[in-house]
Amino acid sequence: MSFNKRKMQTRLKPAELISDQNILLDFERFYTRNPKIIFHFFMWLVFSVLLFLNYSLELQLSAFSSTILTVRSMVNNMTVFYIFFYLLIPMCFSKKRKINIVFIALSIPASVYIWMAVNYFIFVLYHNLGFRIDAGIYKDIIEKNAAQTFFEALKFETVIGNSVLVIYSLAPFFFAKILMEILRIQNKTTRLQQQKLEVEIQNINIEKDFLKSQLNPHFLFNTLNNLYGLTVKKDDLAPDVILNLSDIMSYTLYESNSEKVALQKEIDFIKNYFELEKMRYAKDKNIQLTIVGENEIPGLYIAPLMGFTFIENAFKYGLKSAQNQFIKQEIKIKNHTFYFVLENDIEKTEMQKEYGGIGLENIKKRLRLLYPNQHSLEIRTLENSFRIELKINL
Repeated sequence: MSFNKRKMQTRLKPAELISDQNILLDFERFYTRNPKIIFHFFMWLVFSVLLFLNYSLELQLSAFSSTILTVRSMVNNMTVFYIFFYLLIPMCFSKKRKINIVFIALSIPASVYIWMAVNYFIFVLYHNLGFRIDAGIYKDIIEKNAAQTFFEALKFETVIGNSVLVIYSLAPFFFAKILMEILRIQNKTTRLQQQKLEVEIQNINIEKDFLKSQLNPHFLFNTLNNLYGLTVKKDDLAPDVILNLSDIMSYTLYESNSEKVALQKEIDFIKNYFELEKMRYAKDKNIQLTIVGENEIPGLYIAPLMGFTFIENAFKYGLKSAQNQFIKQEIKIKNHTFYFVLENDIEKTEMQKEYGGIGLENIKKRLRLLYPNQHSLEIRTLENSFRIELKINL
């Protein structure tokens, strides 16, 4: 009997369960009250400077005229901006869902009316302060607006006629706010998804720990019995059996704590497990393990114990049929892909039973979490056998 005497390598450090895929800022921690105030301040400052430059350079207005028109526009926009996003919108979403659409639709024309009303009062204030614009396209605009009554300034025709201008004035600020909200919502959604994934992986790790802890007692019992027999006979294989059993237990208890292990360790574990299981049966039993492509193994890593449940079940349910008892395991590594094919005979009476139980479900969950869109698993019950075909892109 030949045993794999390769020593298990130094244990790998556990990999991070969740990679930091969220390139957005963590708004819950960064975008707090003070940074928000600073951001708003600079937003209004930047747009005020640009508007002032437009009045003074493009429209050739004086510095005084450019300043009072800039102040007028900023006060209008700020009033509508904060009323819309911090009063009207929260009120809309505090209502029932069916009423939300109605309130949002009404809040848009309401914002236009608010803009026009504030605009009127500012011109009245400027007129009372004696401000005038004597040149350019805005000549006498203060007197003309102040000469109207409030209701004349806000009559339906005037509001409709100025709606495009108001929307154009508010568009940059609404865009900036909506963009920030989209980023915040995206960040929160990503964070919630990560939290959900962390919980799922924690559950899988609990299940994996359970899987490790239940290394088949019958396997250990039979291995120790065979070891006792070898010891009594002073067989030279006894030290090798002890070494390989120690390596198997070390791998399942310690090495598999890592998210990924060197593929060579997983292969060594499978080889040792097969050799120790063979001790339970006569030498003429058809138990085959074939490894193809071992020269491609170095440098590859895999999640530990991916095939353990399948192998354990093969020895649990296989080698019991009346005819053609066999367990055939083939592992092939090619082009950074791990191919795992395992087939065993099965009794007719066992074919209707559920195969694998919770262990099989654990493997499926781990594959979905650790190798999303990077694996395929096919489980088939044939006429007289059970076949597992697993492929993982490493």
